[in-house]
Amino acid sequence: MIVIVDYGMGNLNSIKRKLSQIGVDVIVSFNSMDILKADKLILPGVGHFKKAVENLKRLNLWDILNEMVLIKKKPVLGICLGMQLMAKHSEEGDANGLGWFDADVIKFKVKDQLRYKVPHIGWNNAIVEKYSPLFKDTAQDAMYYFTHSYYIKCFEKEDILTTTEYDISFTSSIQKDNIFGTQFHPEKSHEWGKKLLLNFINV
Repeated sequence: MIVIVDYGMGNLNSIKRKLSQIGVDVIVSFNSMDILKADKLILPGVGHFKKAVENLKRLNLWDILNEMVLIKKKPVLGICLGMQLMAKHSEEGDANGLGWFDADVIKFKVKDQLRYKVPHIGWNNAIVEKYSPLFKDTAQDAMYYFTHSYYIKCFEKEDILTTTEYDISFTSSIQKDNIFGTQFHPEKSHEWGKKLLLNFINV
Protein backbone atom coordinates (compact mmCIF):
# COMPACT_ATOMS: atom_id res chain seq x y z
CA MET A 1 0.00 0.00 0.00
CA ILE A 2 1.20 3.48 -0.92
CA VAL A 3 0.30 6.33 1.44
CA ILE A 4 0.43 9.96 0.32
CA VAL A 5 1.10 11.87 3.53
CA ASP A 6 -1.50 14.59 4.03
CA TYR A 7 -0.15 17.39 6.21
CA GLY A 8 -2.27 20.11 4.68
CA MET A 9 0.19 21.41 2.10
CA GLY A 10 0.33 18.92 -0.72
CA ASN A 11 -0.70 18.57 -4.32
CA LEU A 12 -2.56 15.52 -3.10
CA ASN A 13 -5.36 14.87 -5.55
CA SER A 14 -3.27 15.18 -8.70
CA ILE A 15 -0.72 12.70 -7.32
CA LYS A 16 -3.42 10.27 -6.25
CA ARG A 17 -5.17 10.61 -9.60
CA LYS A 18 -1.98 9.94 -11.54
CA LEU A 19 -1.15 6.86 -9.47
CA SER A 20 -4.72 5.56 -9.71
CA GLN A 21 -4.56 5.92 -13.50
CA ILE A 22 -1.60 3.55 -13.59
CA GLY A 23 -3.32 1.03 -11.35
CA VAL A 24 -1.56 1.70 -8.05
CA ASP A 25 -3.28 1.08 -4.71
CA VAL A 26 -2.91 4.43 -2.98
CA ILE A 27 -4.56 6.37 -0.16
CA VAL A 28 -4.21 9.93 1.11
CA SER A 29 -4.01 10.12 4.89
CA PHE A 30 -2.70 11.98 7.94
CA ASN A 31 -3.70 9.07 10.18
CA SER A 32 -0.67 7.60 11.94
CA MET A 33 -2.04 4.05 11.73
CA ASP A 34 -2.37 4.27 7.95
CA ILE A 35 1.16 5.62 7.63
CA LEU A 36 2.62 2.92 9.89
CA LYS A 37 1.02 0.24 7.67
CA ALA A 38 2.40 1.70 4.43
CA ASP A 39 4.78 -0.18 2.16
CA LYS A 40 5.90 3.10 0.60
CA LEU A 41 5.32 6.77 1.35
CA ILE A 42 4.98 9.85 -0.80
CA LEU A 43 5.67 13.19 0.88
CA PRO A 44 4.23 15.91 -1.37
CA GLY A 45 4.24 19.61 -0.70
CA VAL A 46 3.35 23.03 -2.05
CA GLY A 47 3.82 26.07 0.13
CA HIS A 48 5.95 27.46 2.95
CA PHE A 49 8.71 25.35 4.53
CA LYS A 50 8.26 26.52 8.14
CA LYS A 51 4.48 26.06 7.98
CA ALA A 52 4.99 22.54 6.62
CA VAL A 53 7.29 21.68 9.54
CA GLU A 54 4.75 23.07 11.99
CA ASN A 55 1.95 21.03 10.40
CA LEU A 56 3.94 17.79 10.48
CA LYS A 57 4.69 18.28 14.16
CA ARG A 58 1.14 19.38 15.04
CA LEU A 59 -0.24 16.24 13.39
CA ASN A 60 2.33 14.07 15.24
CA LEU A 61 3.78 12.92 11.94
CA TRP A 62 7.37 14.08 12.44
CA ASP A 63 8.52 11.18 14.61
CA ILE A 64 6.42 8.68 12.66
CA LEU A 65 8.12 9.69 9.40
CA ASN A 66 11.53 9.31 11.02
CA GLU A 67 10.56 5.86 12.31
CA MET A 68 9.21 4.67 8.96
CA VAL A 69 12.08 6.04 6.88
CA LEU A 70 15.15 5.81 9.11
CA ILE A 71 14.35 2.75 11.22
CA LYS A 72 11.95 0.64 9.13
CA LYS A 73 13.66 1.76 5.91
CA LYS A 74 10.43 2.16 3.97
CA PRO A 75 10.91 3.80 0.56
CA VAL A 76 9.79 7.42 0.50
CA LEU A 77 9.48 9.89 -2.37
CA GLY A 78 9.50 13.60 -1.56
CA ILE A 79 8.06 15.90 -4.22
CA CYS A 80 8.90 19.63 -4.42
CA LEU A 81 8.49 20.98 -0.87
CA GLY A 82 8.35 17.35 0.23
CA MET A 83 11.92 16.91 -0.99
CA GLN A 84 13.04 20.18 0.60
CA LEU A 85 11.73 19.01 3.98
CA MET A 86 14.33 16.24 3.84
CA ALA A 87 17.13 18.82 4.15
CA LYS A 88 18.68 20.09 7.37
CA HIS A 89 17.61 23.72 7.14
CA SER A 90 15.71 26.18 4.95
CA GLU A 91 16.04 29.91 4.45
CA GLU A 92 12.26 29.95 4.06
CA GLY A 93 11.15 30.72 7.60
CA ASP A 94 14.64 29.98 8.99
CA ALA A 95 13.47 26.49 9.98
CA ASN A 96 15.09 23.09 10.44
CA GLY A 97 13.98 20.16 8.32
CA LEU A 98 14.00 16.40 8.83
CA GLY A 99 17.75 16.30 8.21
CA TRP A 100 17.76 13.14 6.12
CA PHE A 101 20.22 14.77 3.71
CA ASP A 102 23.23 16.95 4.34
CA ALA A 103 21.64 19.82 2.47
CA ASP A 104 20.17 23.29 2.88
CA VAL A 105 17.27 24.95 1.09
CA ILE A 106 18.06 28.37 -0.33
CA LYS A 107 16.22 30.93 -2.44
CA PHE A 108 17.06 31.56 -6.08
CA LYS A 109 19.20 34.66 -6.47
CA VAL A 110 19.36 34.94 -10.25
CA LYS A 111 21.86 37.26 -11.93
CA ASP A 112 20.02 37.61 -15.24
CA GLN A 113 16.60 38.75 -13.99
CA LEU A 114 15.31 39.45 -17.49
CA ARG A 115 15.89 35.88 -18.65
CA TYR A 116 15.28 34.00 -15.41
CA LYS A 117 12.21 34.70 -13.30
CA VAL A 118 11.58 33.63 -9.72
CA PRO A 119 9.70 31.43 -9.10
CA HIS A 120 11.09 28.98 -11.63
CA ILE A 121 7.92 27.78 -13.36
CA GLY A 122 7.66 25.52 -16.37
CA TRP A 123 9.40 22.72 -18.20
CA ASN A 124 13.06 21.91 -17.79
CA ASN A 125 15.27 18.87 -18.04
CA ALA A 126 16.96 16.90 -15.30
CA ILE A 127 20.50 15.85 -16.20
CA VAL A 128 21.17 12.41 -14.74
CA GLU A 129 24.41 12.48 -12.72
CA LYS A 130 24.38 8.88 -11.48
CA TYR A 131 22.36 5.71 -11.93
CA SER A 132 19.24 5.26 -9.83
CA PRO A 133 16.26 2.94 -10.23
CA LEU A 134 14.13 6.09 -10.01
CA PHE A 135 15.28 7.14 -13.48
CA LYS A 136 15.43 3.68 -15.03
CA ASP A 137 14.58 3.78 -18.76
CA THR A 138 14.08 7.54 -18.81
CA ALA A 139 15.68 9.77 -21.43
CA GLN A 140 18.56 12.14 -20.70
CA ASP A 141 16.61 14.88 -22.52
CA ALA A 142 13.32 14.17 -20.71
CA MET A 143 11.47 17.30 -19.59
CA TYR A 144 9.77 17.73 -16.20
CA TYR A 145 7.50 20.39 -14.72
CA PHE A 146 8.91 22.73 -12.05
CA THR A 147 7.37 25.42 -9.87
CA HIS A 148 9.55 26.68 -6.99
CA SER A 149 11.40 29.69 -5.60
CA TYR A 150 13.76 27.69 -3.37
CA TYR A 151 16.07 24.82 -4.20
CA ILE A 152 18.19 22.27 -2.37
CA LYS A 153 21.93 22.79 -2.08
CA CYS A 154 23.19 19.27 -1.44
CA PHE A 155 26.62 18.97 0.19
CA GLU A 156 27.10 15.24 -0.46
CA LYS A 157 27.78 14.69 -4.16
CA GLU A 158 26.89 11.01 -3.98
CA ASP A 159 23.32 11.92 -2.97
CA ILE A 160 22.69 13.97 -6.13
CA LEU A 161 20.75 12.12 -8.83
CA THR A 162 20.05 14.95 -11.28
CA THR A 163 20.90 18.59 -11.80
CA THR A 164 19.00 21.27 -13.69
CA GLU A 165 20.17 24.54 -15.23
CA TYR A 166 18.29 27.72 -14.35
CA ASP A 167 20.80 30.58 -14.27
CA ILE A 168 22.78 28.22 -12.02
CA SER A 169 23.06 24.45 -11.86
CA PHE A 170 20.95 23.19 -8.95
CA THR A 171 20.10 19.78 -7.52
CA SER A 172 16.77 18.64 -8.95
CA SER A 173 16.60 15.12 -7.49
CA ILE A 174 18.30 13.21 -4.71
CA GLN A 175 18.61 9.72 -3.26
CA LYS A 176 20.12 8.15 -0.19
CA ASP A 177 19.32 4.44 0.24
CA ASN A 178 15.48 4.23 0.55
CA ILE A 179 14.97 8.01 0.43
CA PHE A 180 14.17 9.69 -2.90
CA GLY A 181 13.27 13.27 -3.76
CA THR A 182 12.43 15.35 -6.83
CA GLN A 183 12.19 19.13 -7.00
CA PHE A 184 9.97 18.82 -10.06
CA HIS A 185 6.42 17.44 -10.07
CA PRO A 186 6.31 13.97 -11.72
CA GLU A 187 2.51 13.96 -11.43
CA LYS A 188 2.46 16.98 -13.80
CA SER A 189 5.23 15.77 -16.08
CA HIS A 190 3.25 13.62 -18.52
CA GLU A 191 4.81 10.37 -19.71
CA TRP A 192 8.26 10.82 -18.17
CA GLY A 193 6.72 11.71 -14.84
CA LYS A 194 4.48 8.68 -15.06
CA LYS A 195 7.51 6.50 -15.76
CA LEU A 196 9.32 7.93 -12.75
CA LEU A 197 6.36 7.22 -10.46
CA LEU A 198 6.18 3.66 -11.77
CA ASN A 199 9.89 3.26 -11.11
CA PHE A 200 9.37 4.38 -7.52
CA ILE A 201 6.49 1.92 -7.09
CA ASN A 202 8.78 -0.85 -8.34
CA VAL A 203 11.74 0.00 -6.08
